[in-house]
Parts: sequence; C-alpha cells; structure tokens
Amino acid sequence: MGSALGATATLASLCSLPHAAAGAPSQRMPAIFIGHGSPMNALADNAFTRRLSAWGRELPRPSAILSVSAHWLSRGATGVGMQERPKTIHDFGGFPQALFDVEYPAPGHPTLAREALGAVRQTSVIGTEQWGLDHGTWTVLKHLYPKADIPVFQLSIDYDKPATFHYAVGRDLAALRDKGVLVMGSGNVVHNLRATDRGTPDGLRASRPWAQSFDDAVKAALAGRDDRALIAYEKLEGAATAVAMPDHYFPFLYALGAAGAGERPKTVYEGFQSGTLSMRCLQFG
Repeated sequence: MGSALGATATLASLCSLPHAAAGAPSQRMPAIFIGHGSPMNALADNAFTRRLSAWGRELPRPSAILSVSAHWLSRGATGVGMQERPKTIHDFGGFPQALFDVEYPAPGHPTLAREALGAVRQTSVIGTEQWGLDHGTWTVLKHLYPKADIPVFQLSIDYDKPATFHYAVGRDLAALRDKGVLVMGSGNVVHNLRATDRGTPDGLRASRPWAQSFDDAVKAALAGRDDRALIAYEKLEGAATAVAMPDHYFPFLYALGAAGAGERPKTVYEGFQSGTLSMRCLQFG
C-alpha cells in the first residue's frame, strides 16, 4: 500500500520481443477489478479475504491471468512481464517478517504475454523480465487462487498517460479474454494514504464524507455504465481527496475498458478498510 512511484520502472531501453501466433479459442473470461488495500490482507482472515476465497471458487478457471497493478508504474512505455517464473516482489516496508516470507510461485506465460504485445494498439508494448509479481497482484491472488497453479503476467501502467489512454488499453486487452485470459485490475477506487484512519474497524461506510461520496459516485456511474463519467473521474464528488494520486484508480480503468459495452458490473465486495480505503471489487462477464 506504499507509494507506487517507488516501484517505477524505466522500459524505453528494452527491446520488444517477437509476437507469437494466436492459440486455440478458449472460454471467454471475465474482466475483474480488485481493491487490494494493505499488503497485510495477504495474511488476514477477514470479510474481504474470505470473499476473495469464495470468488476464486466461483470464477471459471482461466488459462492465465493478466494483472494490471497499481504498483508497477512505468514512464514513456508500457511493459509486459515475459518471465517463465516471475519472482514474488515484496515492494513495501514496515511490515512483519511473516509477510516478507510469503511467496506466490505462480508460473508466467510468455506465449500469452506475447499476445498482449500484439493486442495493444494504443502504444508499443515492450517485453521485459525486469519485474515480477508485486503485492498488488500476489496478495489478492493468494486468496483467489491459493495453489498458485495458474500462470500470471503483469502489464505496467504508463504513468505519463491520461485516463483516456488507460481505458483504451483496457479495450485492447479485451481480445485476450477470448483466449482464456482473466484480465485483472488491482488498485483501490478510493486511495489516499495521508487521509486514512488507521485502526478504524472494517465497515460498509467510510469514516470520512469525501471517501463515501466518491465511492458512491463511482457505484452510481457503474450502474448506468457511464464510462465517460468514470474516465473523467476528477469531476466526481470528492475526487480531489479520494484520488489525490491516480495510481490506484488507473487499474480500475483497465478492467472497465476490457469489459464489453453490454456487460453490467457485478459488485463482488464493497466496504472500507482503514476508514477511507475503498475495497470495492467488481466482475464484468
């Protein structure tokens, strides 16, 4: 839950890898968004993590998972992880050793990662082995798919680009859903670490009005699939404080973009941790 800017990677100097041929058609997978909150959720037994565990049993089994995490930011380029065995990245500090000891040994999927290279039309995507699975990915997958037996690869967020770009890349990624790839955004709709109320019990309502107002506005826009309002999030009530930095909001736009126009969102979980962190989780399809 620390600053995503600390995890910024420079990708412009890397060489693009060749594209692979398309694989056989698979069951169309959903696009999902997960509010991941604190890294400690990886070890926690609470309402949120129990719902993730149940959700994992409800979802169709994907061929692979493409994760867009708030904690892999790049500048000037978009990267995709090409590792056969992506490392578990403990990109945080100040937590118990037990959290640093957690590993999520899921394999990668270079073939489907190359499909992502070809699917994205908004920008050039660069294959890299310099990253892995950061805590925006593995802390939630540990509950969704605890056996770590489904391949996972990440796509970076080009932090120099506007909201419209991230939504458009999400639309490009929708094609991967037909190849058995679960497209997952992991962040938080409301995320402002300087305005949390640590020690506040988890609850359905936020501890501060601005957090509740923005989360409610997002929920209302989702109900009508008003994607334009969600892209222009700065105009929603409470946005200035709720999205003080957009790093945790942008992953939501990837999931939203990957959803078909006729796909209504299913609210899988809603509530707040630390008073103001929205843990809203959504499924499209």
